[in-house]
Amino acid sequence: MTSHILSAADLRALRCSHQSTALDAPEALRLVQLLDGWSMASGKLVNTFGFNNYYETMAFVNALAFISHREDHHPELVVSYKTCQVRYDTHSVNGLSINDFICAAKADALGQA
Repeated sequence: MTSHILSAADLRALRCSHQSTALDAPEALRLVQLLDGWSMASGKLVNTFGFNNYYETMAFVNALAFISHREDHHPELVVSYKTCQVRYDTHSVNGLSINDFICAAKADALGQA
């Protein structure tokens, strides 16, 4: 299903789909290796982004909110002064779907900007 995805850029080029299904563990492990700083913990795709100050943190959160709304796929966020932890999973499939990895790749692009 997702074997054509070979890089984070491939993920960023995709849009989320409401027709998603749960990924099997080997495919989820393959995809997480395409993303810098992301790991899987407690069934979620997780990364903590660091910033210089609260303003930068909130700018990231607001930009991520825009992307999340556009993709209709929303992460859990834990926000502090200089960090934002982002956690993705897909409730409708009770696990990780391709949508989680698409949005994680797009969050990475924001974090590098």
